[in-house]
Amino acid sequence: MRGFSIFWIIYMLFFAIPFPMLIYYNTKDDSISNLMGENPWYPLSMLALSILFWVILLIGYYRKWVIRIFSVKRNIEKLKTTGEPREAKILESSKIHKTGVAYDTYELTLGFKNLRGSTIMHKTTVNDTKPYERRYETGKTVGILLDREVNKIPYFIFAATEVSVKKMTVFLSNLAWLALASLVVWYYVYSYDLESKGMGWRFMGIGHPLLTCAFTLLIYRVFGTFIANKFVGKSDQLYLIKFKGTHTIARLVKVNQTGTYINEQPMINFDLEYTDDFNHKHRANIKKMVDLLNLDSVRQEYFSIFYLKEDPQKIAFEKDLNELKGEF
Repeated sequence: MRGFSIFWIIYMLFFAIPFPMLIYYNTKDDSISNLMGENPWYPLSMLALSILFWVILLIGYYRKWVIRIFSVKRNIEKLKTTGEPREAKILESSKIHKTGVAYDTYELTLGFKNLRGSTIMHKTTVNDTKPYERRYETGKTVGILLDREVNKIPYFIFAATEVSVKKMTVFLSNLAWLALASLVVWYYVYSYDLESKGMGWRFMGIGHPLLTCAFTLLIYRVFGTFIANKFVGKSDQLYLIKFKGTHTIARLVKVNQTGTYINEQPMINFDLEYTDDFNHKHRANIKKMVDLLNLDSVRQEYFSIFYLKEDPQKIAFEKDLNELKGEF
């Protein structure tokens, strides 16, 4: 899976950077007469637009590569003082073998009560810097702290969590960003020296790589944000339901296919009815992809679900919530 992701990153970067350059430098007209006849306001506007695009990109990269490190650290430190304490029982524990590390890593399945008092199971991994204490064996309990609002990652931490920022990581992240920024500035200088021919920025046009590369990378960012809102955002809602939701049993009212298929697997719409803690009946629906081999399971009469008291239309199957994972 990781190799597949790397392939697609390289594939997309090819069409964002080398491909526009290959097209431009193999089709551009070097005639000075064309530069002399160019309206100066058009290339200057293209130049300004390209600078704007690169500034937006570089700010975004710095926030993602550097500032995010300190943001996560700040959120963890806040949880250490404001988190809701819980005792979690280790239902399952398996050691993950990693070479060249100074600590042990465990994959755990924890059982504990969420912010509404409903019992949930959650899978996570933890780095054990004190393996001699054998804190993460099956059957033992560990202290955890839950985010009361469930709105910032991480949504919970182990009470014994110690957080610090690796100076080398911050240094390398800053170095990578400075290298990228320097490369962009160098390309502006290089393009001017190569193409201006004493005519200033008249060579700058809508097809120049300084503009097309930045524009393509921005398109990728917009597309990535859309995917994140469509899928990761949905995952955030599931975490909210899991940690702030109330457990109940729902009756299946109707089930039908939506007509949507992903990887030849149908999306199924479940119409469910349940009664909340105040004895009020609610009807809500869940849409999810179902494996063709498990189609028989969609016709069971009752389902175990979680719902939000403040928004009863937001519900999720307990089975799906149990599959969520968090790493700390």
